[in-house]
Amino acid sequence: MKNIKFIVIGAVFGLVLTKTEAVSWFRIQEMFRFQSFHMYGIIGSAIVVGMISIFIIRKLDAKAINGEEIIIPDKKLNKGSIIGGTIFGMGWALAGACPGPLYALLGAGYPVILVSILSALAGTWVYSRYRLKLPH
Repeated sequence: MKNIKFIVIGAVFGLVLTKTEAVSWFRIQEMFRFQSFHMYGIIGSAIVVGMISIFIIRKLDAKAINGEEIIIPDKKLNKGSIIGGTIFGMGWALAGACPGPLYALLGAGYPVILVSILSALAGTWVYSRYRLKLPH
């Protein structure tokens, strides 16, 4: 019962994704074909919110809810990020969904998305199996 808050947050996240049409295969295909600004607006808004949030966390030296220091390490672009991002983007374009909306789509009554969920889990397993041999 103590983890009910995570179920509620996940349900709200799924509801927001569904209502904003961020889980719509048609919206995602429009984005990849550069036919609509809708998804770019959603993604751009998320980036701006993330940037402002990180700025505030760093400026106020904010602490986590349990009092621990929040450490946000700098990220460096490398070959592995480019390869991984390309594979991620190809999967996103083919499936019409990135990992966040997969479960929202399943909950919305699209059982075919189980193929994408199982593929994402298989990809995660492959990464964990070969992580040390991959470029980072």
